[in-house]
Amino acid sequence: MSDAGGMGRSNVVLSKLSMVGDLLMLQLVFVVLSVGVVTLYPAAFALQRVLPDAIGQEHPQLLRRFWRQFRWAFPRFWLAGLCLYAGSIALAFGLLFWVQTGGPIRIAALAVLIPLTGMIVGLYLSALAVLPRAGEDVTPRSLFRAANLFLLQHSLGIAGGVIALLTWFALLSQLPTLFLVGSGLVPALLAYWISRTTDRRPKKDPDDVSI
Repeated sequence: MSDAGGMGRSNVVLSKLSMVGDLLMLQLVFVVLSVGVVTLYPAAFALQRVLPDAIGQEHPQLLRRFWRQFRWAFPRFWLAGLCLYAGSIALAFGLLFWVQTGGPIRIAALAVLIPLTGMIVGLYLSALAVLPRAGEDVTPRSLFRAANLFLLQHSLGIAGGVIALLTWFALLSQLPTLFLVGSGLVPALLAYWISRTTDRRPKKDPDDVSI
């Protein structure tokens, strides 16, 4: 009895260690791909699509599955991702500029930019949350619509994810070395957690949905 229980606990520990190893492997591939700006968001979307497989430990050959998802995501999302990247950089510089600027206009500018930042981050997390169940024919426009709907339906969960992600960015600014172990995984895991904790659909629903 005790031997069986010990073996069961050992199997659980090994399974968890295997999952952590798979996640870190996917994170390393994401970091390498994110060096090219146009590949950043397709790599993030590919990571999100294979994340449930890594966590569930149900499918082997995760790297092969990741590359297949990346080849699927790149032609669909590279341009939208590049626009999102440029907008994010501009928004970040705008926030830094107005934070360091004095005068009453600073308050008005930050009153616009801070909620706008939260909304964009929330939409991004929503897009990641719906991606694993998205159909193969998804487009940037249909993904945006699905993400917007998810955000409206699960605003509290997304708000918590936005706070957690902004906290992560603040920590990253103090410890840049954490970029190597969490730059892709942290938003992916947050979106995965939000989708799992807010999903109220019956389990018998099909895995793929058309959005």
